[in-house]
Amino acid sequence: MSRIGKNSVAIPSGVEISVAADHVEVKGKNGTLRHHILPDVTVKTEDGEVVVTPNSNSKQARALWGTTRANIQTMVTGVTEGFKRELEIQGVGYRAQMQGKTLKLQLGYSHDVEFPVPEGITIECPSQTEVIVSGTDKQRVGQVASNIRGWRPPEPYKGKGIRYKDEYVLRKEGKKK
Repeated sequence: MSRIGKNSVAIPSGVEISVAADHVEVKGKNGTLRHHILPDVTVKTEDGEVVVTPNSNSKQARALWGTTRANIQTMVTGVTEGFKRELEIQGVGYRAQMQGKTLKLQLGYSHDVEFPVPEGITIECPSQTEVIVSGTDKQRVGQVASNIRGWRPPEPYKGKGIRYKDEYVLRKEGKKK
């Protein structure tokens, strides 16, 4: 039995949740998010809360019970507070800056890497070595941050590259003489 699925999702003030047969739509001050519901679970709004229940006792329905509840909770958090991932750039000559709707990265390649900012995502560069990716959809924020990090992941010998703010890079010892 899902322990997470048993909990209901509280609807904070300023958030509207509409449940249809095949999707849930959450509207808040930061935007609107929509999630597809599979037929194995039922979603209802009761007394200012969203309740998710499985339609059967199958393994698939029990798995989707907690997952659907967690996705709805994440959507509510996204439209009220939003999500952000902070990236750090380390290395001599490595830097980032915003130019309109494009993130321009200088990462030691012979050319600059230009990363177009997707819709619904905001990218800020408070300094040349910091990049903040924010938005309402947790999955998209994480994916965009991962795509940016993928241009130059941190290497283990000098630690140069793009890393998450809270990431620890395991350092290796260099060649011995």
